[in-house]
Amino acid sequence: MDIPRPDQSKAKRKKRIIYGAVGALALIGITVGLARLKPAAPSVERNLVWIDTVKRGQMLRQVRGLGTLVPEEIRWIAARTQGRVDKIVLRPGATVTPDSVILHLTNPDVEQAAANADSQFKAAEAELLNLEVSLKSGVLQAESLAASAKADYELTRLSAEVNDALYKDGLVSSLDLRLSKVRAEQAATRHEIEQKRFRFANDMIAPQLAVKKAEVDRFRALAKLRHDELDALAVRAGMNGVLQLMPVDVGQQVQPGSNLARVANPTRLKAEIRVAETQAKDIQIGQLAQVDTRNGIVAGKVARVDPSVQNGTVTVDVFLEGELPRGARPDLSVDGTIELERLDEVVYVGRPAFGQERSTVGIFKLDADGVYATRTQVQLGRSSVNTIEIVKGLVPGDRVILSDMSQWDANDRVKLN
Repeated sequence: MDIPRPDQSKAKRKKRIIYGAVGALALIGITVGLARLKPAAPSVERNLVWIDTVKRGQMLRQVRGLGTLVPEEIRWIAARTQGRVDKIVLRPGATVTPDSVILHLTNPDVEQAAANADSQFKAAEAELLNLEVSLKSGVLQAESLAASAKADYELTRLSAEVNDALYKDGLVSSLDLRLSKVRAEQAATRHEIEQKRFRFANDMIAPQLAVKKAEVDRFRALAKLRHDELDALAVRAGMNGVLQLMPVDVGQQVQPGSNLARVANPTRLKAEIRVAETQAKDIQIGQLAQVDTRNGIVAGKVARVDPSVQNGTVTVDVFLEGELPRGARPDLSVDGTIELERLDEVVYVGRPAFGQERSTVGIFKLDADGVYATRTQVQLGRSSVNTIEIVKGLVPGDRVILSDMSQWDANDRVKLN
């Protein structure tokens, strides 16, 4: 038969109480431990991110921009007169010299104006010649009258002298003497007047001819202008180079001043580089530059910085100093790199995909084991095309992730697989 054991039942109850308390304490401990654990770091493929090492040394500051090659010598050829495009001789791409005819214009009014100007010029020349002959004839006539008056004066003077001598001898009356002296005085007066008339006629030749010559010169200049307009109907290049553009076609009517063609010298090119306005503040005239034409790199210098901003960029002119590579031609797209300065003994790293110069950003720095990366606040300094200065937050030898990590903004730690 069963015998009751009250002591044993109490012992079992006490064990259950103890086991329950221990289990509860263990559960509480596990819960607290799990709560204190950090969330698991998300995984990032190592081969999908760009990792660079922080360095100390010389950093070359550069800015880069896209641009085009443009000729230094460009000549737009404009129409001097109204006309119609009659014939196109050369097409864009042709090599031209100053006398190369690009196209022909026609305008009957210009031809008629040139013919009328020639007629007026010839008529003015004939009038000048006729005036010159007339003036010289008048001078000769005045000279003849002056010579005749001089001869009369000499004869009457001699006659008066003879009568004076005869009068002293009593051979001539006083009346004859007085008459001879009056005739001599009259002849002297006439002689003086004719001499003045001759000198006046001679002196008047030059002023009268000058007036007529000025008129002739005016008609000559007008005729030359009309012939220049006539010659301009055959449109010439005016310089050595390549015909680049011709915005007209056969049969088109053009007005004075309309652009007919553009000629450029392809051997003298410069690069127009468009730099972001935020990076153009340190660009100065004379700084070294390199222009990549896709077929070669040409050295150059900054020659001009546009003072205005267009579409968020600043245009910088770079004069090319080296020999142009084959294939370099106007309007060719190029890449330009301008050297701003060389910084000695600075801490720098490759330029990250985020963050601007002189700003503070969070960059993932690899731990010593190279498996995990922790977000670190880094103060950036001056920047270049591919590098940026580290002011604070990193030291030489640190390895950092420079790729865009914005999708892990909610995490301060990542794991590299």
